[in-house]
Amino acid sequence: MSLSINNKLNITLCGMMGSGKTAIGKSLANKINYKFFDSDKLIEKKAKKSIKDIFNEDGELFFRNLEEQVIINLLYEKNIIISLGGGSLANKNIRKLIKKNSYNIYLQVKIDILVKRLKNSKSRPLIINKDLNIILNELMEKRIKFYQKADLIIDNQNSLNESVKKIINNIYYE
Repeated sequence: MSLSINNKLNITLCGMMGSGKTAIGKSLANKINYKFFDSDKLIEKKAKKSIKDIFNEDGELFFRNLEEQVIINLLYEKNIIISLGGGSLANKNIRKLIKKNSYNIYLQVKIDILVKRLKNSKSRPLIINKDLNIILNELMEKRIKFYQKADLIIDNQNSLNESVKKIINNIYYE
């Protein structure tokens, strides 16, 4: 079997917070022998503080600038899977480089499922102390146009193993 991702060097996973990008990315990387990187974790490492603290202390613009640096540097690597931050595709520079160097997979999840997954989250600054249903719908409305341009869209309402299997079935050929 050979990887069939149009000669692109990497795989990126996009979607809303709570869509399963990190869990699926780790599992997929393990199965296809790629390295996995979570862009949010790398941002935290670079800033030496949590995403929540970056937003609270430095603001969203500072976070987005760090996010751009981290993701663009990663996209020059080879044979990696990157879990993108939910809003990273709003950045034109990131989108351009993903289109060129990465096979982008959108993990599509219904809002009501995201609400269930995120209802107890205390570490996501865009949703803290807000009505989850309203904020997730607002964020989705802004981001969906970027997500839908992915090379592959996976309906991720099911188990981790089912979603990884769907991705593998779509990116490999005999």
